Order: sequence, then C-alpha cells, then structure tokens
Amino acid sequence: MKDILSFSKNTLFVICFFFFHLANGQHSPIRIGLTLSGGGAKGLAHVGILKAIDSAGLKVDYITGTSMGSVVGSLYAIGYTGNEVEKIGRTTDWNSLLSNQISLRSISLEEKEEYGRYALELPLQRRKLNLPSGAIESQELWIKLSELYFPAYKIKNFNQLKIPFAGIATDISNGEAVVLDSGDLVTAIRASMAIPGVFTMVERKGKSLVDGGVTRNFPVSDAIVMGANYIIGSNVAQGFLPKEKLTNPIQILLQIAFTKEKLENKIQVALSDLYINQPLEKYSMANFDEADEILDSGINEGYKYYPRFKKLADSIAKIKGYFYKNLSSINYKDSVYITEHRVIGLARIKEAAFLHSLHFDEYSYYTPQKISEMLRRGYSTRDYNFIHYRLDTLYDGTAMIFFEVDESEPVTAKIGVHYNTFTSVSLLTNLTARNYFTPNSRSFLTINFGENFRVKTEHIQYFGRQKSFELIPSLQYEKIKINTFNNDFQKTGLYQMNYFVGDFKFQLANQRIITGGLGTRFESEKYVPDLSSIIEISGKDYYYTTYGFIHLNSLDKTVYPNKGIKLYAEAGWVFDQHPTISNKTSGDNISGLNSVSLNAENYTKGKLNIEFYKSINNKLVFMGFSQTGINFTNSANKFNTYFIGGLNSMYHNQILFAGLQDVQANSQSVSSAILGLRYKLLNNLYFIGKVNTLASNFIKNQSNDIPKWMSGAALTIAYNSLLGPIELSTMYSPQVKQLQAYVNLGFSF
Repeated sequence: MKDILSFSKNTLFVICFFFFHLANGQHSPIRIGLTLSGGGAKGLAHVGILKAIDSAGLKVDYITGTSMGSVVGSLYAIGYTGNEVEKIGRTTDWNSLLSNQISLRSISLEEKEEYGRYALELPLQRRKLNLPSGAIESQELWIKLSELYFPAYKIKNFNQLKIPFAGIATDISNGEAVVLDSGDLVTAIRASMAIPGVFTMVERKGKSLVDGGVTRNFPVSDAIVMGANYIIGSNVAQGFLPKEKLTNPIQILLQIAFTKEKLENKIQVALSDLYINQPLEKYSMANFDEADEILDSGINEGYKYYPRFKKLADSIAKIKGYFYKNLSSINYKDSVYITEHRVIGLARIKEAAFLHSLHFDEYSYYTPQKISEMLRRGYSTRDYNFIHYRLDTLYDGTAMIFFEVDESEPVTAKIGVHYNTFTSVSLLTNLTARNYFTPNSRSFLTINFGENFRVKTEHIQYFGRQKSFELIPSLQYEKIKINTFNNDFQKTGLYQMNYFVGDFKFQLANQRIITGGLGTRFESEKYVPDLSSIIEISGKDYYYTTYGFIHLNSLDKTVYPNKGIKLYAEAGWVFDQHPTISNKTSGDNISGLNSVSLNAENYTKGKLNIEFYKSINNKLVFMGFSQTGINFTNSANKFNTYFIGGLNSMYHNQILFAGLQDVQANSQSVSSAILGLRYKLLNNLYFIGKVNTLASNFIKNQSNDIPKWMSGAALTIAYNSLLGPIELSTMYSPQVKQLQAYVNLGFSF
C-alpha cells in the first residue's frame, strides 16, 4: 500500500506543472514526448510506432526510454529513421549479443577447443571463488552498441542529440531511479538494460547501475520534466503474471524484482495522452528468436495509430513557426583520427603488451568496425573479462580513445557435466592459469571424474610481439572401459584401456584462424580384461610419432555453428614400437602363447578431419564431414588401428560413423564422408539428419576384417542447454542390421 500511495519527485513535479498552467490559462505550443517502455525482446515492437510517426511526418521533441526502450529510443534520437532501426532489429544476432559468447572466429585458435565448453566458470580471487554481479557481461553487446552510436560519440549532453533523450537506470545501492541524460551514451544504454542477476552491473559516475525497469520501466514523467506537454507512450511490458504462468525460477525472480515498478507503472500510464498498449502477451522478454514476428506485430500496431499520428501532425502544422522534422538518414561519420589514448584498469599486464594485443597505433584513422576488430583481437587472448572504449574530441578536432579494461583473474575454475553412451556419466573440472607460472603463457589441468577417469595438463608458452610462435608440452592419461566386437559387430567382451600420451610441439599461428607446426609424442597403450573369463588376453605397446600438422578453424560457434570450416591434417612417422600380448587361462600363462611379439616395424601414417557448415536460411544449415586415417603399411599391429563408430569425438584415433556404436569396428585405413541437415525447430531446439558412407582397408594387402564399404544414417533431436548440447539419436547401418540408440549430454573430455 505504501508503494501505491507514494509518488516520485518527477510525478509531483508533473502534477504541479499541470496545475500551474491550468491556473494561468496558458496555451503553450505542443511539445511531443515519446516514451518507450522496457520489455526485453518485446521492446522491438516500438519500431513499428517509430515507422508510423515517420510516415505521418510527426515531429518528436523529446524521447525517454528504459532498457530495450532506451535502445530503440536513443537510436531514433541520434538520427536513425524508423526504417533504419527496423533493419538493425532484423539483422542483429540478438542471441549472440545477449550472451557471454562472442563469435568463435574472434577467439585465438588454441583457445577454441576450450571456449564455452563448461557450464560454470568462476575466477579464483584470493584463493576463493568469485561470483560475478551478473551472469552476462557480453563483450559483443558493448561492441555492437559502440558501432551503432559511433555517429554521436562527440555528444556528451543528450539534450544536444537530434532529439533530446533520457534513459532510466536504477542505483543498486539505494533502489532509486537514475536519469541518464549525459556522459557516454553507450555506457548509459548498457546500464539501462542491465537486468539484475542476468547482466553485470555498470559502474557510472561512482554508482553501480542496473536495469531501469526495476524502478521506472515506463518513464512518462521524465519526458514531462524535459518539457513535453503531450505524451505518446508505447508500452510492451505486461503486468503481474498469474500464478499458473509462473513456471520457472527466473520468472518468479523477475516478478519479485519488478514488483515496485509495476505499481509505479499505473501512475506513469495515467500521465500519457496517447497510450499504446502493445498486444504481445504470447511473447516473453527472452524471445529474441522471434524478433521478426515481434517487429511485424509492432508495425501492425503502428498502422492502427497512423491516422491519429497524421491528424496530430496536421493539427500542429497549422501552428505558426512549426517545422517538420527532417526525416533524412543519420549523418554518419565513417572514421575518426585518433592521436591520443588512455588505458584504465590494467594491474598485472603492461600497457605496451595490451596495446600490442590490439594492434593499436596512434595517429591513425579508425572506423567503428576497425575499432571493433581491434577489441575482439585483444579479447581473443582471454586475458581480459572485457575491453570497452569511448572517444573524446580534442581541441584540434582529433580524438582520444579511452580503453576501459578488466583483467581476467590469473586462475579460473571451470565445471561441466557430461554423459555419453560410451563413457557414461562424468564430472569435468578444470583449472586454467594465465601468465601464472611464466609471462605470456596459459596452463591448464583438466580432470574427468566418473566411471572412466581422464586427466590432461597442458602448458602454452607464447613468443613474439603478436604471440604467433608457441611451444606446447602436454601430458594425458585415460583409464577407459571399452567393448570389443567380432567381425559380425556382436559384442564379445569388455576391456579396460590404459592410455598415456606425452606430447611436445611448436607451432606458428595466425592467431585466430590457422596454425601449423611440428611435434613428437610418446604413446603407451595397455588393454586388460575388465571381466574375468576362462581365456584372458591382455596386451600393451608404446611408441613414438614425429609429425607435422596444419589446423584451421573458422567456425562461428562452438555448438551448432552456422558457417565456417574446421580442418586438422597430420602426417607422421611412427617408430620405436614395443608391442606385446599375453594369454592366460584361469590365471596361468598358456604355454607357447605368452608374450607373443607383434609387428613393430616403423611406418608412416596420416589423418585428415574436415567439418563444413553453410547456412541455407535462418533455420536450415547444411553440414559436411569427412575423416580419413591411414597407416601406410601392410603389417601394422592392432594397437595402431583406427576405431570406427559413434557420433561424438570421445577418444584417440576415432572415426565417427552414424550406424555404429563407439569402437564397434576398426581398420588400418579408413575414409568416411557424412552429409547432414540441421533444422531449427524452436529456440535452441534442433532436428538433425545425417547419412554417411565409408571405405576401409583400402591399402593393398591390408587385412579386411569388416566390409570394405559401409553406409549408415542417424536422426537426432538436439537441444542447446546451459550444460551444453543434449542429443538423443537413433541410427542404423545396413551392414549391422540393427537400430541403435545414442545419447550425448554436454561436452566430452
């Protein structure tokens, strides 16, 4: 009741303002105020109102907005037309902007295999896990906003925009609304849309700011304070959700967080002269996948109100001295000449190293796109939680760029969960240290706890100004249970594989797309029966491989990419093999068969893995995969074989094949090809179809234990969850003659 009866200072001012004018009988020229509410994805519907206002030739004198309303309103205020804002709304990848993920193409290549693979990442600060102020920082959102508002970088007083503008945020320390009408426009907009607990807070002028929707989601009173005396208000926010629609914790938290604002909203609605309540009940704040539909809904609503806008514009036009607003496009400045810089926030990393990572040089022209690329280049090192910038104009007309940087903590703890038909349930834990043991380095330790134990440690030492030369030693140990199969693909036993590999390589890298180099690795394999039987066969081998490799990755996403190529090619020389096999019955060695030596000759080998993705439209993606593994010898032993089967990469020397379970077949030489289509059913929900074929043992005189040609297919329902991809598949191969299920959840080790 207290909240209902209480009025803000702005509301009291507005009431006094109207009573003053009524008492004095004054008739002021009409000053149109446009107020746009917050509402997440639903805020895109405001664009339809802008388009109708433009079509009617109505001049808007002031704009206020909150959250997404502040985004749409401020773009209009700096000079974008309604049509141009619509184009921005339809072409922007909102899901990428409103997440913590940037395009995989912006990540340095050696980081891509680890990027985005864990459900939870927490920095270690003073030996304690540090929880962020929100789940999402969104480097890409800052970059996109900086590009969009680049034409207005000189303006620090928002009253000097083409249309005076004010946004609303909330001071988290006292819960009061903060009017954002000056300073850096990008920072102001980002603060206005920082939903508590979802986005990180924004520090501005000594205050910690979150979404203005907490306090004043529909800021009509602020437009009146600015000078408007006729308010057009577009509201996309719904009231309190009924209890039957509160179906998840996020909805409940948002209902609680915005309780005070929903009471304030009634007061703000009453102050509107032309109130537009947009019918968007079937959409939620998070429905950015439905951006086109929401925009269309807003445009239809604009059509309905166009006659009223036109009548209002014509009436105002009769007033002497009134001029229509110029509806031409924004006066866009292509570039800026930067002569000075400042870096704020560095502690452990030297400023020179930071600038080198950006490839930044003073006394150069920069377009907003070039600055964005510069920031992505620095962010790709993963040394920073974020890199923001703002521009100030100097006395001679050139610009100074201010970089605001938040360094990553030296050590980050990561946790993930994985389940797979082959490996069962696993808990993945990771510690990653940057510049911790040596300067310009990254080290990590990953442990897979579960029925199958795995551990890997790796250290990358960077050299050179651009970190383009790298030395990478690594160690890995696995203790995995695998089934064995006969030539008819029937299960014959269960073995435990102990696998160890020590690797040392150096590489030259184009940091984000391609790298190549040389290396040598030591591998040791041991197989022992996991279940006791009358006859038990165990074996082991260790050997060395010196190899050269090329690695390319231009995919745009870690999970379900829409475009790009991923390639790994390797050619190696296998030498110094020591294979042995032991046979026992009832625990005793079988006479004459114990420690039988296997072929240990040196030989060459090669492998090639290719993935290709091409987006056909916004829902359909074509996929192509090819894997080849060849041992160039007629007498390689079973320890050197390529294992065939499975839909996800789970172990070394694996060739994926839809229709076979993991390790259900093996071959000394094999080449497979997979073609597939991925269709987006709903947000993060996909249907995937794959067909494949393979040829095996095609090197002359190699033994052929499986059919020389095989084919298969798989159908998958997949969901991209917070834990990673969840995939339920069914697959079939005519050679196996058995319909098989395959399940995968999350990312594998």
